[in-house]
Amino acid sequence: MKRAGMMVVILIAMLGSMIPAASLAKEGPQIYEAESGILTGTNVSTAKPGFSGAGYVTDFDNDGDSLAVTVKPAKAGLYQIKIRYNASKGHKQANLFVNGSSVGIVDFAPTNSFTEIPVTKAMLKAGANTIRIDKGWGWYDIDYFSIEQVTEPPVHRVSKTLVNPSATAEAKSLMSYLVDSYGHKILSGQQDYANVAWLQTHLGKKPAVVGFDLMDYSLSRVERGASTQEIEHAIDWDRQGGIVAFVWHWNAPKDLIDQPGKEWWRGFYTDSTTFDIEYALAHPKSKDYDLLLKDIDAIATQLKRLQEANIPVLFRPLHEAEGGWFWWGAKGAEPCKQLYRLIYNRLTNEHHLNNLIWVWNSISPDWYPGDDVVDIVSYDSYPPEGDYNPQVGKYDQLLFLVSGQKLIAMTENSAIPDPDMLITHHADWSWFSTWGGYDGKTNSLDHLKKVYNHAFVVTLDELPNLKKYKLR
Repeated sequence: MKRAGMMVVILIAMLGSMIPAASLAKEGPQIYEAESGILTGTNVSTAKPGFSGAGYVTDFDNDGDSLAVTVKPAKAGLYQIKIRYNASKGHKQANLFVNGSSVGIVDFAPTNSFTEIPVTKAMLKAGANTIRIDKGWGWYDIDYFSIEQVTEPPVHRVSKTLVNPSATAEAKSLMSYLVDSYGHKILSGQQDYANVAWLQTHLGKKPAVVGFDLMDYSLSRVERGASTQEIEHAIDWDRQGGIVAFVWHWNAPKDLIDQPGKEWWRGFYTDSTTFDIEYALAHPKSKDYDLLLKDIDAIATQLKRLQEANIPVLFRPLHEAEGGWFWWGAKGAEPCKQLYRLIYNRLTNEHHLNNLIWVWNSISPDWYPGDDVVDIVSYDSYPPEGDYNPQVGKYDQLLFLVSGQKLIAMTENSAIPDPDMLITHHADWSWFSTWGGYDGKTNSLDHLKKVYNHAFVVTLDELPNLKKYKLR
């Protein structure tokens, strides 16, 4: 422990015999000041204004740096955990543990002052429990933790009205079903149509949702000989009564590096193209901007085939943008949001594609393009193998982002959340969509059987006729 941090902790420990660390109130949130915790490699500071208590904890800058507090609820049960933090140096992440077990990654959106956010829900025992935050990316400050018992499920105020006022009857019908199911069921999902046969063979079940990819309709891939049957497969899936979802790994329109390790077919990755989205959007008369429109138009041609077949689509463009590993997010939030709106306006107003339900795929408020162009918000979950936790922290952050007024989905996942934990933790994901095949480690066969036969999980055979689902 750093010397200054040790001295402060000793002083606070002496004061702790006279002053309780937590609020004595029996109702409402209990506050646990960060400076009263166990500091490892971190320090207490008072340099930044606006903190509560005697200071805040900072200097999360080396691997192994951490902060732990002991919380003492009077009753065992499910508790909402919140953190008051400051992240004046940009978007940060940290690792959170409750009683020694990982409860996921915490995202700290950039702030200019101390801000309280919900980070997860956890089952706590009566008496002492430990909440620990490990460095992660570092360069943030922690003011306090709070806990409050959850006695009621989250309040959802989700409208069935889609952002496109000209939405087709089929899109409205699907949205109606999703809203009616929200909080009561989770729809099973699988990315890649080829994996559905594996599920049928080993589980005797098919998912409710299948994810497809528009990737090989990108013009820079078509020019190089790429071809795909994704639209045909989506039409086939719809005929079986399933729900169709599409993502678009958008190969950059030009400037593909095309060298070993950065081949042309990796052109959706930031490291495999020098295409500058910020420049293209700032120069609407440029060739680069024109190429963006041509790519969007090419995708419109394919989506029109689905509209003509009366197929509604859960459409998720510009996914995982805030990670920066895809070129559409490489220049930050503002160009990405501008591009999303360009796609929305082009497809909706120029091509009159009214069969799309618009899915946004980011947790950060800075990246959110706006309520007027988003129907559903989502998160892509990739925990360690066999980690079936409900990712309720990410769910809560999305719930907070949209004030409970949008559906929330887990649009990609490796390990599938345990349905029992989804129920107990009130993690009301609308659907999950497992990426890749099944290796027996990420999801054991026993876990898959539990998931696909659970009363809380909807499979293909349990879907109603979604083309005629009652609008109510």
